Amino acid sequence: MSDASIAISRLGEGDSREAQSVRAVTWLLAQPGGSVIVVTPRRAVESPILKRLIARPEVRHDVWRGFHGAQFDGHRVLYVWPDREHLNHVWNVEADAIAVIEWSTEETAEWIDDLNPVQLLPGEAIEPSSHDRAGLEPLPNGVDEILEYVAGMAAGYSSGLKWNEEDKLKADMMNRPERWVPITVDQVRAKCRALGMRGTDVDTIASFLQRRKEGRRFNVSSSYRTFHFK
Repeated sequence: MSDASIAISRLGEGDSREAQSVRAVTWLLAQPGGSVIVVTPRRAVESPILKRLIARPEVRHDVWRGFHGAQFDGHRVLYVWPDREHLNHVWNVEADAIAVIEWSTEETAEWIDDLNPVQLLPGEAIEPSSHDRAGLEPLPNGVDEILEYVAGMAAGYSSGLKWNEEDKLKADMMNRPERWVPITVDQVRAKCRALGMRGTDVDTIASFLQRRKEGRRFNVSSSYRTFHFK
């Protein structure tokens, strides 16, 4: 993740959606940085504070569809009601500041745990936690090394994990099933997050292991059908 200032405006007890939006806008405009981009689910916006912000000539308004996180670079960004998929766009970007307006706590819980943003609530701002996370237990059977390799490869591409690295993982999970039996999906997810992988890549790798634990098989290209990590 970049060094961007990040906050999330959350709905509190006795709160309103408009007040929640006001907190996010106020915080974002107080941050130093480039011009403001507002990203909303649809072009139509009902919130008065968001309408006023978007109406400013120097503010750019984008919608989710066709939007990519790289467009955050060098800007202050207001991200309105993103779901889990769209929150993944907030990983590894070079924005100056990002304010998220939360819709569902289920969608944002893991993102908050990972990115440790300022949490904006009625009458208070909860600053990022200063405690260090406990170290993760090493994963057995070479899985630590496999995930470190995959993370390193993914970091070399602007779009994240490539199909051939995905096929290597799929093939290893099928050709060396005993390697993965003691490993849980949560352990894989935690390791990938600790390695700084993009949210989309974390979800992809965790989904591979989940599917294998459900007994499902993968279609792997012929180049990697017999592949396994040493």
